Amino acid sequence: MRTHIPFTRIVVLVTASLLGAAGCAGHDSGGDGAAAPRTVRPVAGCGAGSWTDPADLAPGRKAARCDKGAPAARPLTKKRKIIVATGTLSAEYVAPLQVAVAKGEFAKEGLDVELKVLPTPDALPLLAKGDVDAQWAAPEAAVMNGINGGFDIKWVAGNFSPDPTSKSGLWVRLKDGENADHVEMAGRKLGTMIGKGSVIAYPMDTSLKKHGGGLDRISFQQLGSADVLTALQNGGVDSAWLLDPIWRKVDGDRKYAFLGGQPVGEPLGGLLFGPTPLNKDPDAGVAFLRAYIRTVNTYFAGDYKSDPGFVAELAKLLKTDRATLRSTPSMRMDWEIRKGTTDRLQEAYADSGVSKGASVPEAKAVDRAMYAEAVGHKP
Repeated sequence: MRTHIPFTRIVVLVTASLLGAAGCAGHDSGGDGAAAPRTVRPVAGCGAGSWTDPADLAPGRKAARCDKGAPAARPLTKKRKIIVATGTLSAEYVAPLQVAVAKGEFAKEGLDVELKVLPTPDALPLLAKGDVDAQWAAPEAAVMNGINGGFDIKWVAGNFSPDPTSKSGLWVRLKDGENADHVEMAGRKLGTMIGKGSVIAYPMDTSLKKHGGGLDRISFQQLGSADVLTALQNGGVDSAWLLDPIWRKVDGDRKYAFLGGQPVGEPLGGLLFGPTPLNKDPDAGVAFLRAYIRTVNTYFAGDYKSDPGFVAELAKLLKTDRATLRSTPSMRMDWEIRKGTTDRLQEAYADSGVSKGASVPEAKAVDRAMYAEAVGHKP
């Protein structure tokens, strides 16, 4: 019979589409001024390579890493219950959370984590009210508009960036005389599961502008995940944003060309925190991030798909077959957030007409202090 231990409840939402020598790091309260500074302590196994300069945008930048098994757990004095809701449990970017639960990494921190599928649209208002404490999502247009409207929400950790060999992204059906270097995108119809307000608008806008397009010069047709490729192949749309591993179906076919995808080395999503973990219970927030970062360092540090045994484990957790999982390169799991990403995202939102009000400054939308604390980095 299970013993019930009193806990503080924290709800974390995951959607489709966290401190050397003693020092201090504060967390912006987003409304009532800065929260009390937190002590920065050394973290064994997390050296200089556990933090990279946020301004480094080089595609070949090595993602931050600690030693395997680091940072070590620092169990909370009182157990916390965390419900992690996600739009899907089969997407590969959710794998670190799945593995952290399965391997007991959250439990080591005194966290009782449950992964639960929950629709995305309800998440943001719940997060803003504090009824939901976090989302595994992205700083999409709705999030930035919410922050502009006074929501106490911040992006506190990244998730992944693609392998350089990945071709997940914008594909087009070529017309006569066109090739991958010369495609006229203006006036074409683009099929996607993702609306204009998604973070994918940023890399999509970049690729379109290289070929005479832009988010304001094409039309969108929103389709279900199973229909995007079919619409591209049967002429229902001229172009499409194809995800892993769907792009494999057209790769090598001369009728199609890959125009670009998510920037290498720049995560566009991850963990969003609301008022409770930001200010009321940051210990639980840091503990969650510590377990997540330790999971990345232990199981996702490099080419994790080169290990057949681990691929078999992932396939079981994600409820997919091993061949499908191995058909695309390993993602670069990355808990850090690059400088200027939210600025570039908002430029794309403005181009597509979905942003409202003034641009949100990065300092109001991003907080790197919690993942810095988890790896022992002193600001």
